[in-house]
Amino acid sequence: MTKRMLIMLIACVVIFGGVFGFKYMGKKGMNQYFDNMPVPAATISASEAKLTTWAQQLETIGTLTAVNGIQLTTEAAGIVESILFESGDKVEKGAILLTLDADTDRADLKSFEAQSRLAQTELKRIRELHKLDSLSQADLDRAESEATQARARVLTQKSRIAKKEIRAPFTGELGIRRVDLGQYVSPGTAIVSLQALDPLYVDFSLPEQNISQVRPGQAVKVRVDLLPGEVIDGVIQAIETSVDTETRNFQVRAQISNSDGRLRPGVFARVAIALPDQGQSIIVPRTAISYNAYGNSVFVIGPPESKNNDAAAGAEAEAQEANPPEGLVARQRFVKTGEARGDFVVIVEGLEAGELIATSGLLKLRNNQPVVINNDLEPDVSLTPTPSDS
Repeated sequence: MTKRMLIMLIACVVIFGGVFGFKYMGKKGMNQYFDNMPVPAATISASEAKLTTWAQQLETIGTLTAVNGIQLTTEAAGIVESILFESGDKVEKGAILLTLDADTDRADLKSFEAQSRLAQTELKRIRELHKLDSLSQADLDRAESEATQARARVLTQKSRIAKKEIRAPFTGELGIRRVDLGQYVSPGTAIVSLQALDPLYVDFSLPEQNISQVRPGQAVKVRVDLLPGEVIDGVIQAIETSVDTETRNFQVRAQISNSDGRLRPGVFARVAIALPDQGQSIIVPRTAISYNAYGNSVFVIGPPESKNNDAAAGAEAEAQEANPPEGLVARQRFVKTGEARGDFVVIVEGLEAGELIATSGLLKLRNNQPVVINNDLEPDVSLTPTPSDS
């Protein structure tokens, strides 16, 4: 009985051992197959890292403001008697735009003028009597004071009447009328906006570390979404004498021409300030940069046997544009990026001029992955790109 049990036990061990051994060998063979299976080549576009003259400039955003721009209001209360302008009119300095009812004020002015004439007549008579010693000096002083007060009341009333006429304080263009004929207006009621549209100011701010790089008279380039593709030349007019303690920025004001009147105050603007220093920089298309939280990188294209051999890569890159080589792999390399302009980015560290890099298809690339270059897929890049209408 014991012998039978032993034989059965040995048989079970042999059978189950064979099953598990077979499964182990199958799994091992499958893993070896997948490990040695060739990785399919990814189709990408590629171009060389270029060494070019990169004009140094400061870029920021700003707002267009009028050299003179106000919301016209009234100092006096009253009923609108006449409106002498239309919305959108261009007016000259001193032009009467609106008048308020001033009949009562004019009647009071006539009364004050009569009182002033009477006071002057009384003063003349008292002076004559004072010369004859018929009246004291006190009587003369009192008469002079009354005459002066009468003249002052006349001037005050004329000033009050003048406030019933709203005049343009400078030449400019009017906005939309905010009052109607016959409407009662209180002091401070908005009537219409008046803007001087030529020239215009561009107000913007820069970080404090750039304060030594800008100065009055320096040229600026301004772009606005209102005029796509156009560049407007301007000149820095003034620089704020202090730095904002909260933002650590300082304010700058430039001036641009608006003789055709196409621009308006309040428009968003992109400002570029050219700096005198110009150096050689390595640039690559923006699409070649893989942006990650742990660092930016590019995929450098080279032969499989080349291990970061930059000299070999540079020598081979000359003929790759016209005749893309076969048997290439992509190697990920971390780089330090600098200023971006248009569709290009400056590479500060990590890349040499002439090295071939992937410019599209980065999402399907892995380190040491075989690639096939097809530059028919390469995107168009420019330092001054403009949106397509299509």
